[in-house]
Amino acid sequence: MFDPSKDDVRRFFCGTWRKHRRQTPLTPLEAMALDWIVEHPEYHDALEDEQQALAADYSVQAGRTNPFLHLAMHLAIAEQLSIDQPPGLRPAFEALRERLGSEHAAAHEVMECLGQVVWEAQRNSTVPDGLAYVECVRRRSRR
Repeated sequence: MFDPSKDDVRRFFCGTWRKHRRQTPLTPLEAMALDWIVEHPEYHDALEDEQQALAADYSVQAGRTNPFLHLAMHLAIAEQLSIDQPPGLRPAFEALRERLGSEHAAAHEVMECLGQVVWEAQRNSTVPDGLAYVECVRRRSRR
């Protein structure tokens, strides 16, 4: 199973941005990641210097948004949607996107649901509840 470290994730996003800026071909996963990097110009500076990115502190105490966590969640959601996993996520997302009129805004709503489900799984020492995740997205699509 793929289990990247914090540094692996940061290197991946910095490398993807670097390859894009140099107009070097991207892997399919990098191309998917780039779509979300482009949607977040506020993170471009953080992606410019890999060594600085590796050393940056994005702890809650530092009071800074972690661009790498945010982009990784976008990427995870994009992968989940591409295979409709957990089952029902894609139609729930489509309904949410239609209601909001924006794929990006819908992805941020899904991100809230994913974060909640992962937090609950960690708190309870269980696996994430896919049904609860999809239901959270469905509820948001009906608001």
